[in-house]
Amino acid sequence: MKYLIVGLGNIGDEYADTRHNIGFIAVDALAQNFKTSFEVGRLASVARMTLKGRTLVAIKPSTFMNLSGKAVRYWMQKEDIAKENVLVIVDDLALPLGALRLKSKGSDGGHNGLISIIETIETMDFARLRIGIGNDFAKGYQVDYVLGRWTAEETKALIPRIETTVELIKSFVLIGTERTMNFFNKR
Repeated sequence: MKYLIVGLGNIGDEYADTRHNIGFIAVDALAQNFKTSFEVGRLASVARMTLKGRTLVAIKPSTFMNLSGKAVRYWMQKEDIAKENVLVIVDDLALPLGALRLKSKGSDGGHNGLISIIETIETMDFARLRIGIGNDFAKGYQVDYVLGRWTAEETKALIPRIETTVELIKSFVLIGTERTMNFFNKR
């Protein structure tokens, strides 16, 4: 069985280590956990891993957030991966820093990456992991906050949450969305 693990973010040094790139950070940690690395592929950087006979194809779209759907559709088709085996990892302002919420399907929640994916693959029926980035910004400064870099305190707080995210991804692959939700959404 194959699984597509999609970390959403924006490419380029100006976006590295920003809150909006938490998806990239998560899949980088996953690849590091498996002692592999990303290679340049079509529409995305790609890393391949094997977990108990299952193949994980992790991607970081190179299309920028608003066009993430193109990369997701391409890799789903190229690798023949069903929507049930897709996990998209995104940042979420509505959740406290480091909070993890896995859902089996749902709306875009106003997230441009999810909007693109839903429109392009024409379904909302794919798993998504929302990682809280908090919302500690003054009115009118949401974009600056989301595209801002992590503070030292935030980085320190996120390290164990990213480690938990890697375990959550493995659980998604091994026991499925529902059982993984029951275990991790309560933590």
